Amino acid sequence: MSSKMKVMTSGNLAFAEAMRQINPDVVAAYPITPSTEIPMRFADFVANGKVDSEYVAVESEHSAISACVGASISGGRVMTASSANGVALMHEIFPIAAAFRAPIVFGLVNRSLGAPVNIHCDHSDSMPERDSGWIQIYCEDAQEVYDSVLLATRLAEDPRVLTPVFVCQDGFITSHCYEPVELLADETVKNFVGERTAAYPLLDTDNPVSYGSFTMSEYYFEIKRNQMEGMNNVLPVYRELAAELEKETGRNYAPLESYRAEDADYLIVIMSSAAGVVKDVVDELREEGVKAGALRVRFFRPFPAEELTALARGKKGIAILDRSASIGGTAPLAAEVKSVLYNLEERVPAQEYIFGLGGRDFYAQDARAVFERMAAGDYSARARFIGLLERGDEDVRA
Repeated sequence: MSSKMKVMTSGNLAFAEAMRQINPDVVAAYPITPSTEIPMRFADFVANGKVDSEYVAVESEHSAISACVGASISGGRVMTASSANGVALMHEIFPIAAAFRAPIVFGLVNRSLGAPVNIHCDHSDSMPERDSGWIQIYCEDAQEVYDSVLLATRLAEDPRVLTPVFVCQDGFITSHCYEPVELLADETVKNFVGERTAAYPLLDTDNPVSYGSFTMSEYYFEIKRNQMEGMNNVLPVYRELAAELEKETGRNYAPLESYRAEDADYLIVIMSSAAGVVKDVVDELREEGVKAGALRVRFFRPFPAEELTALARGKKGIAILDRSASIGGTAPLAAEVKSVLYNLEERVPAQEYIFGLGGRDFYAQDARAVFERMAAGDYSARARFIGLLERGDEDVRA
């Protein structure tokens, strides 16, 4: 490819195309719906000689992430993908990868975590990993998926960060739907991502290192603090990289996307593909004289607390829409947003909503109803459901 090209493609195939252009050293994967197309398409690239990556076909998702960790700490550039129960099976290894500062780029195609068995989208597979030490980026569309893979590769490998990254997209909604995506030239991508230079590769026998040593209390705390500092560096480093890529693409994705939020009275905070519905309703309400706005959380880890604080100050109401639940507690996104709101000088009313579990559709009238509740001062200390068939939108937490 000699120049930019716009193609009709899906989120999964855009992710795989970015992988082809990056040409990682190792990809180890065990396919699972709805992320299957990513390793399947990449395996085609390997078989057809379009990359010289080592593709490792393993016997389980646990083996896939274990192979990725081994390859990454050995100095390789490593990528993989998974969803749902596959992500859950990998859970044991995620904190290890983060503690080893293994800069793996992971395509996490969001799918509900059974039981009952469901293959459609919600965020119940990625949210359990929010404290595993991985960066979490959530994408709205296929173009953002493609661009985020390029950014994630640089971000993960930056010596100030050295942290693995989940690039999340909504299963079937983003992963399988086709839309126009602008691809960069192969040479442009190659120049942008560069080559990985590992500081402490396991296979450097002239400078031996150890990974996975037993660590007593004298040193364990400091290792965790070191990880936290890497995560603290993520957003400043990301802004540098995003500005660099913007020169090539004209596109820049903020950690927290503000849509008509600066002068809004009422805000909906949401993530991933459902944000488009909210933006459309915001535009409609603005024409009707309602000062509505939206915030799309792109980085869930690290959470963009400073940006949210600035945009939340002085609002008349905020609704937080989670596509996952914390059974017995506050839903993940709502917990983060409410934590930020606590530090404001003046209280801003906030309402927690749960929507879209198991792929339940989210409609414009749902978003409009949320704005109408806020304008009416209708808040509850308990979470509410959106689109629940037998009970409608009502209080659900006893």
